[in-house]
Amino acid sequence: MATTHDQDSERLPLNAFAEKAYLDYAMYVILDRALPHVGDGLKPVQRRIVYAMSELGLSAASKPKKAARTVGDVIGKFHPHGDSACYEAMVIMAQPFTYRYPLVDGQGNWGTADDPKSFAAMRYTESRLTGYAATLLAELGQGTVDWQPNFDGTLDEPATLPARLPNVLLNGGTGIAVGMATDIPPHNLREVAAATIHLLAHPEADLDALMTHMPAPDFPTGAEIITPAAELRRLYATGNGQIKVRATYQIEAGEVVIDALPFQTSGAKVLEQIAAQMAAKKLPMVSDLRDESDHENPTRLVIVPRSNRVDTEAMMAHLFATTGLEKNVRANINVIGLDGAPQVKNLRDLLAEWLSYRTATVRRRLEYRLDQVVDRLHILEGLLTAYLNIDEVIHIIRTEDEPRDVMMARFEITDVQADAILNLRLRHLMKLEEFKIRGEQDTLDAERKKLEALLGSEKKLKKLIADEITADAETYGDERRSRLVAREQARALSEADLLPSEAVTVVLSREGWIRAAKGHDVDPEGLNYRTGDAYLAHAAGRTNQALIVLDSTGRSYSLAAHKLPSARGQGEPLTGSLNPANGARFVGVAIGDETLTCVLASTAGNGFATTLADMASRQKAGKATLSPGKNGASLAPTTTAADEAELCVVTSAGHLLCVALADLPQLAKGKGNKLIALKTGESIVAVQALARTATLIVYSGKRYKSLKSAEREAYRGARAARGQQLPRGFTSVHALGVDG
Repeated sequence: MATTHDQDSERLPLNAFAEKAYLDYAMYVILDRALPHVGDGLKPVQRRIVYAMSELGLSAASKPKKAARTVGDVIGKFHPHGDSACYEAMVIMAQPFTYRYPLVDGQGNWGTADDPKSFAAMRYTESRLTGYAATLLAELGQGTVDWQPNFDGTLDEPATLPARLPNVLLNGGTGIAVGMATDIPPHNLREVAAATIHLLAHPEADLDALMTHMPAPDFPTGAEIITPAAELRRLYATGNGQIKVRATYQIEAGEVVIDALPFQTSGAKVLEQIAAQMAAKKLPMVSDLRDESDHENPTRLVIVPRSNRVDTEAMMAHLFATTGLEKNVRANINVIGLDGAPQVKNLRDLLAEWLSYRTATVRRRLEYRLDQVVDRLHILEGLLTAYLNIDEVIHIIRTEDEPRDVMMARFEITDVQADAILNLRLRHLMKLEEFKIRGEQDTLDAERKKLEALLGSEKKLKKLIADEITADAETYGDERRSRLVAREQARALSEADLLPSEAVTVVLSREGWIRAAKGHDVDPEGLNYRTGDAYLAHAAGRTNQALIVLDSTGRSYSLAAHKLPSARGQGEPLTGSLNPANGARFVGVAIGDETLTCVLASTAGNGFATTLADMASRQKAGKATLSPGKNGASLAPTTTAADEAELCVVTSAGHLLCVALADLPQLAKGKGNKLIALKTGESIVAVQALARTATLIVYSGKRYKSLKSAEREAYRGARAARGQQLPRGFTSVHALGVDG
């Protein structure tokens, strides 16, 4: 059967229809929902709420009414959307921690900074407009703005409000549209007013001149803005950027009291974050937390350090880096311009466009008033004519069938003037009324001349606008809350920084088993070892210091000293946590600060100085640090030096050489330089770094010999020298030690 089509129908491909429908929806969301207008800084729902409240007579001086009454008027007359969304928009305008200058004065539970959405239902809360809202509404009935029909065409609503101040910057706002969003931070009224007036007086002013008056945003919750000036300038130059905001704190009786939080940060959430770190034992310097916030102190979070030895600044720097005590607030100044199109605007363009809007608004206000004055003067002229000819006027009214036309012809007056005469009440025909008319004429004529002068002079018009902005800034302005402070970047404490610093002795056995004993007063050789195993090496340090393990191939590994098994047992094999190469043996350990110098030497006679930081490796397979050389050479026992020292090297032939540690090359890895001259078949058996004033102990079997500084003079020489033969009985040295 043939299909018929209506002649008026339109056939479109599905992709074209879908594209058009989506674009229409996107433009609706952008223009009628999500983005504020540059003129009054309001989204449509906010504008309708403010206008509906003014129509209900809810001024700052009136008695508040239920919020449900306002919401009902808004969605019933102007905004056909959900009541909950409308009410939430109203709540945001009433929250002093969200809006820098609230538009709604709410009574009841309107949410808290910890939970902005914890507000009561609209049937419980009451509201009215704030005094500041008058800056948006005061000129509404003075011909200042365009009007448009509401959604069903039964009422008119203002397309924008005649804002006397740049509300778009003062309260800012956020919104998510289709393909774009806006995040405008709030600013200080006095600063914005000063920058606006400066631009009004100096249209050629650049961004730097404006920023001398308005250097940064100003958040309602205070806190500190620590963003560098160059980044703030880039933000205002492009309309995009971030503002880094940091909480402020005071020290009271040894406790840290946080008295201001970053914008839109929950104090309860911050305490949860700190408590979670305490529970995970990642914040040992904190012993207690308290929330002492109340009506008089909206923000008062107390952090109690574990002792008075805690570095408060380092602790707070860590909390700034790891919790919501420091926050990046996004800025994206995207607004609907006077041309009706959305655009990200820089500060200068935004203020210039608002000044264009304000200038046009004031001009329309003056023209509207001038028209009223001229019309009234015209009527007064007719009334005066009537009073001067009152008997004849009365006669015409009593005797003529069409007195209006007769008076117009007789006195040469207009129809408007004739109607005004005919509408006079009898009691206004007194002689005294003539004097009132002449007085009103004089007053209105003076006002007319003033209005015409303002409209005819750009200079006078600018002065009027500037004076009005100044007056409003004095009435509604306040001091800056967010201080501009230069601070160093917050740094989170490392795991080692957070660990308690306890003395520990790390012990390594010949079979590669490792353990840690508390304290430094430990006899490592006297510990209990597994059958067939024995002591090999040990190192004394602290639990929060770097621990390095070395193997015979010259590879180095990192371990956490505080995680080692206790020396009460026999320890654990290093192969359980490290992956050495086949045939490699663990031969030494070193522990200390990352900058601690460590001497690595191969049995082939080469070596160099390095630091524990250079030997550190996060890999289980470690990193190649020393290249021991060929012919089966391996890493000799290592030694560390914390201060100016000399290095003593002993060979398998019993030769001892003492050289200045400074003569060794400082390397991160490699083969190093020759430490001592060796003959064929010889090797290095032990190295020891020590202070020149310390005593060197030479161990040979069960025998040992002490060499004081003066006694070592004979063994001192240049690096790579042969050294001197040790006395008889000490030609088979197996270890070196230090006394003092």
